[in-house]
Amino acid sequence: MVKIADIELGEFPLLLAPMEDVSDPPFRFVCKQNGADLMFTEFISSEGLIRDAIKSRQKLDIFDYEKPIGIQIFGGDEEAMAMATRIVDVTNPDLVDINFGCPVKKVVCKGAGAGVLKNLPLMVKLTEAVVRSTKLPVTVKTRLGWDEDSKNIEEVAERLQDVGIKALSIHGRTRTQMYKGEADWSLIAKVKNNPRIHIPIFGNGDIDSPEKAAEYKNRYDVDGIMIGRASIGYPWIFREIRHYLNTGEHCARPTFAEKLSTCKTHLHKSIQWKGHGAAINEMKRHYASYFSGISNFKPFRTALVMAPHIDEIESIFETMETEFAGLEANNF
Repeated sequence: MVKIADIELGEFPLLLAPMEDVSDPPFRFVCKQNGADLMFTEFISSEGLIRDAIKSRQKLDIFDYEKPIGIQIFGGDEEAMAMATRIVDVTNPDLVDINFGCPVKKVVCKGAGAGVLKNLPLMVKLTEAVVRSTKLPVTVKTRLGWDEDSKNIEEVAERLQDVGIKALSIHGRTRTQMYKGEADWSLIAKVKNNPRIHIPIFGNGDIDSPEKAAEYKNRYDVDGIMIGRASIGYPWIFREIRHYLNTGEHCARPTFAEKLSTCKTHLHKSIQWKGHGAAINEMKRHYASYFSGISNFKPFRTALVMAPHIDEIESIFETMETEFAGLEANNF
């Protein structure tokens, strides 16, 4: 049984990675339906929370059916991180997660996200500030290091554990790699097998199939796996991995009807949460992923992306239902 403090996650939990503009409540809903054991919000700016920025505040929305769930924050200032943590505390998540891994320039330039990897003493101080400001378990998501010459993840893990974090998720790339090249899980394994480390260690990076999940579980001995990009438009990845780990066999892949139903659920949940215009605009990025591999889908994708209103989208869905009726998983 893997536990983060008193939070029981079962044997070898599967985590949904926090992804900006992806891991919102509608997306988390369909991932939870398909077996995600622990989920996180999109990362939230500590400065934005303090300024009462609408977008930052909206990201605090969590729901009972999502539990256990962590709210992830980022920032480069101790006082701001402490204040943001106290704001997060009021929303009653199961844990607070700190982002020390986001590689995008606008975050790094502010000395936050993966930018903190260049300053381990600051990383420790920021983490201490968060731990002191909440009674909730605090976890961290980070990378191997800033670049090939500074892969200091073992020291990072020891130092952060010493100041009170209860779990660590490690993306197997450096900041300079961004999302390119193959993730190096060997250093994640070194952290896990470090005799000083007693908190759960979760691996992240390149897990896109049940076979790879099983292989990495056995080879690297991590406590669980965090899945990010492979879940976009394919929340079934969680149930497929779980089934394969439990049985050594593949479960049935989703049929076209199931894909369409899940896409509809995602869209309607999104409309409920963020409003008609924003939901329709933001769902555009998901259609290609939901219906990946289906021949002759391109005209429908173009129509969905161009449709300005839910009625038109529903009409396109009805046409798709007729066009692809009976299409089974092995046909795409």
